[in-house]
Amino acid sequence: MDMSRRTVIAGAAAAGLTAATLGSAHATGNGAAAPVRSLFGVLPDGTRVHSWSLANGGTRMKVLSYGGVVQSLEVPDRRGRLANVSLGFRSLDDYVASSPYFGALIGRYGNRIGKGRFTLDGRTYQVDVNDGENSLHGGAQGFDKRVWDVEPFTKGADVGLHLHLTSRDGEMGYPGTLRVKVTYTLTRYGDWRIDYAATTDKPTVVNLTSHVYWNLAGEGSGSIEGHRLKIDGSRYTPVDAGLIPTGEQARVAGTPFDFRRAKTVGEDLRTAHQQLLYGQGFDHNWVLDKGISPRPEWAATLQDPSSGRTLRIATTEPGLQFYSGNFLDGTLVGTGGRVYRQGDGLCLETQHFPDSPNRPSFPSTVLRPGQTYRSTTVHSFTR
Repeated sequence: MDMSRRTVIAGAAAAGLTAATLGSAHATGNGAAAPVRSLFGVLPDGTRVHSWSLANGGTRMKVLSYGGVVQSLEVPDRRGRLANVSLGFRSLDDYVASSPYFGALIGRYGNRIGKGRFTLDGRTYQVDVNDGENSLHGGAQGFDKRVWDVEPFTKGADVGLHLHLTSRDGEMGYPGTLRVKVTYTLTRYGDWRIDYAATTDKPTVVNLTSHVYWNLAGEGSGSIEGHRLKIDGSRYTPVDAGLIPTGEQARVAGTPFDFRRAKTVGEDLRTAHQQLLYGQGFDHNWVLDKGISPRPEWAATLQDPSSGRTLRIATTEPGLQFYSGNFLDGTLVGTGGRVYRQGDGLCLETQHFPDSPNRPSFPSTVLRPGQTYRSTTVHSFTR
């Protein structure tokens, strides 16, 4: 696979794998129903925020128009008992005041850009700095803090939401007016598929992702250190003390970053490895062996032995950020009324690499007028 090219397809949409092709083992007894909208809250400027409830194939989810947030995602365990496996809040006020990106859509640029600067076509751009001296997840007013236009749909046996957003030229310092469409689909098999698309009127950089914090035993149930994780990546991108990639693509063999065979998250979490000290745990990008792919291919598997729930992730993206919930500090109260402490959830963010605009050796994140950014990630749940 040519790792220098961008996941951009002009004209026709990239064909993604269906849940059936991906091999989901869900029963389909619980059929699709049209999404149901309800008022979730009102922002200080008077903007109304709605919650959309979806159910299909045994999976139930609630999505907010604020940030495209997945507030809850319920899947059954080996005995058929539902639990919410996504960390989140009960109220809009909490999302506005203190959310560490729980369940949110991330843009324009997922992950970090060093010092918030990059050069494109000979011009240097300064974007919003909100993580020390660096830019994180699009800046202080990224897509996670915008209210999206939401359009529900049903298509055959599938059900979902189209989320639309326009980011103006210069917003958070990024060039070009970016028009974004993200589609959440709950399939007949109970799988959750995300299709991202975007166009621009000026050359820009784009890296969209989803920031769900997973705990397959159920949110608020405690640590994810006993979860078993497999990542299909033989290399990762080491970082400096500011969590900006050095540009190296290092082999995982012989390091705590080797998840090529499933192991518990906690097995090497406390190893005195400099990279783990920088991140206070895992907060790194894996270089997926498959590279960029025109259709979603398997990238990672997460399993909770206690409940039997398994999450498999397939994506078109070349990278995966594994974050072990290092900065959850016991100050946030979740949807179930319990406090979230360090390691009570983890993120598996499909993406292009952090700081790619400053790293010519990384897959490009440049989007130009006349091109369409497309990316797909599928979350398949089994038990």
